[in-house]
Amino acid sequence: MACVRAIIGLGNPGEQYAGTRHNVGFWVVHLLAQRHAIPLNRHRYNARYGQGEIRGVPVLLAQPMTFMNRSGEAVRPLLQAHKLTPPQMLVVYDDMALPLGTLRLRPRGSAGGHNGVRSIIAALGTEEFPRLRIGIGAPPEGIDAADYVLSPFEEAEKPVMRQLLEHAADACEAWLTDPIEQVMSRFNRRYLEGESYPL
Repeated sequence: MACVRAIIGLGNPGEQYAGTRHNVGFWVVHLLAQRHAIPLNRHRYNARYGQGEIRGVPVLLAQPMTFMNRSGEAVRPLLQAHKLTPPQMLVVYDDMALPLGTLRLRPRGSAGGHNGVRSIIAALGTEEFPRLRIGIGAPPEGIDAADYVLSPFEEAEKPVMRQLLEHAADACEAWLTDPIEQVMSRFNRRYLEGESYPL
C-alpha cells in the first residue's frame, strides 16, 4: 500500500480573507478536494482537513486554521497524529518574490521571508520538506507588503490565476506519484494567460 502523503495549503481563515492573495494555498487544496471528492470536513489540530485518495495514493488535504503566521501550530500536531514525517508533506503557498503566474516546486529550503513557512520550520525544527510556491507578483510601488498580500487580485490578473491554480493542483497530483525532479522539470515555469504547459 502506498505511503500516506499530506498536501497542506496555507492561508488565513475567515470570510474577510477568502479572496486575498495570501490564500492561494487554501484555494489549491480546495480545488484538489473538489477534483477528488475529498470533503474537508474534519476539524482538529487547529486545522480543517479531509482524507481520501489521489492517483491511488492515500492523501491528507489540510488548511491550517491558525492564521498564517502560526501555521506551524497546526502542521506539527497534524503530522504527529498521522505519523507523517516532514518530507511526506507538500506545503503550498503564495510568494511575492515570484512573478504573477509562476510555479516553483522545491524539495526543501528556507522560509524566504514567508511567515507561514517560517512558523512551520520553527515548529518542525527542519527545512527538509517539499514546498510549492505560487507567484503572486511583487507589490506595486508605495504599497505595503502586508497590505498587498491581504488584498484581492485585480480583474486583469484573475484569468492567469485561475489557470495557475489548475496547474498547481496538477503539480500536487504529480508530486504524489512521480520523482520530484521530474515534477519540477515539468511545472517550474511562468504560465501566461491562455497558455498551457507542454505534456
